[in-house]
Amino acid sequence: MHLDREHCVRAVRSKDARFDGWFFTAVLTTRIYCRPSCPVVPPKPENMTFYPSAAACQQAGFRACKRCRPDTSPGSPEWNRRADLVARAMRLIADGVVDREGVPGLAARLGYSTRQVERQLLAELGAGPLALARAQRAQTARLLVETTALPMAEVAFAAGFSSIRTFNDTVREVFALSPSELRARAPRSGAGTPGALALRLPFRAPLNPSNLFGHLAATAVPGVEEWRDGAYRRTLRLPYGHGIVALAPRPDHIACRLTLSDLRDLTVAISRCRRLLDLDADPVAVDERLRADPLLAPLVDQGPGRRVPRTVDEAEFAVRAVLGQQVSTAAARTHAARLVTAHGKPLDDPEGGLTHLFPSPEALAGLDPETLAMPRTRRTTFTTLVRRLADGDLHLGVEADWAEARARLLELPGFGPWTVDVIAMRALGDPDAFLPTDLGIRRAAKELGLPSTPAALTARAANWRPWRAYAVQYLWATDSHPINFLPV
Repeated sequence: MHLDREHCVRAVRSKDARFDGWFFTAVLTTRIYCRPSCPVVPPKPENMTFYPSAAACQQAGFRACKRCRPDTSPGSPEWNRRADLVARAMRLIADGVVDREGVPGLAARLGYSTRQVERQLLAELGAGPLALARAQRAQTARLLVETTALPMAEVAFAAGFSSIRTFNDTVREVFALSPSELRARAPRSGAGTPGALALRLPFRAPLNPSNLFGHLAATAVPGVEEWRDGAYRRTLRLPYGHGIVALAPRPDHIACRLTLSDLRDLTVAISRCRRLLDLDADPVAVDERLRADPLLAPLVDQGPGRRVPRTVDEAEFAVRAVLGQQVSTAAARTHAARLVTAHGKPLDDPEGGLTHLFPSPEALAGLDPETLAMPRTRRTTFTTLVRRLADGDLHLGVEADWAEARARLLELPGFGPWTVDVIAMRALGDPDAFLPTDLGIRRAAKELGLPSTPAALTARAANWRPWRAYAVQYLWATDSHPINFLPV
């Protein structure tokens, strides 16, 4: 974590937005905490103290700045580049597990005792899981208060609070305003439909949307995903219901429109959308590392800020990875679309052409393998995968241990290094996953003068660690495949 005092003071004085979300500045004289890029005049260094999380600031008695709104900072990149206990716990908390299952449920998913989880979070973040979840609830509540006309009682329960009194007390404590005062200060907008929210998802600049949205649009499964009116749209399977999201790139944010069947899913829907677009990445650190290789540097300079397109549903992506083995992108979409039509849950989309949720592993586990239009060996791979996912023998969610998940995937019939690594990169979120056997990667490496054999390329890529998944995005950019370009 970035808590070296000298570096923190320097970042605050220069209003460096790259460090937003990495740490928070608490001002001892005003009892307010800010993001490093806060536009106000920086306080004197002796009046600054630094915390690794907004929850730690709140627990220490500081309230959020009304100018820079530190609760809306991008998330820390730490939680998406690591696979240790704290990082996995933070990903689960962002996914709403503490609100749904409590701290014991969080600990059970991680395979540790409640006490051990609490101790490690407190040591690194200055706050335990309950405080971290409380800070997230406060942020969700503020979002609902400011962007909807919902009655405050509905806002309270949708944000995860157990009572209206707790909701009121928390909002006042964190923001120094009552919920009604927050709503009065919010900009007025046109009336929205119930359950529909228009949000701005922040990110650290730069962000290159071409490969990110180009890949999602080019591989979109009909009925589940589509590119429409300059936005990537898809259906979401959520803990309390379902949703539809539209995501569109803007110069300084991602425009997000969410339609939810149950507003209690707002926090997890936002978390999954951010994960899908890799919005908590630190592109400056990534590009700096990759630019150190003279053969990669021109690619980075040509289009800095490439992200790794990920997924909102890890099991879905694993299934689609198997469907895409040794076939074209178009053929993989066709196979997936047939599964969706036959086994997906139908839903209505008044604003577009989305028709289904992608079928769950449980729904796919009961299908007749003979109905799959693929070679027999790949049918075995498919049925084994969905059965393991449905039985809970294979975990690919945000709580997954990356090394263990890789080992379990390699045990499955028909799973080789390419399939495992693409799942590690897109589903598990491993930023160092690499695809040295990928034909496009090998072709790009040869054009650039890099080694093109898998073993030699892997040896050269050791210098790109821990960001080899991002190197994959830059190497793919040398190809003329449509996944590299933003649709029009």
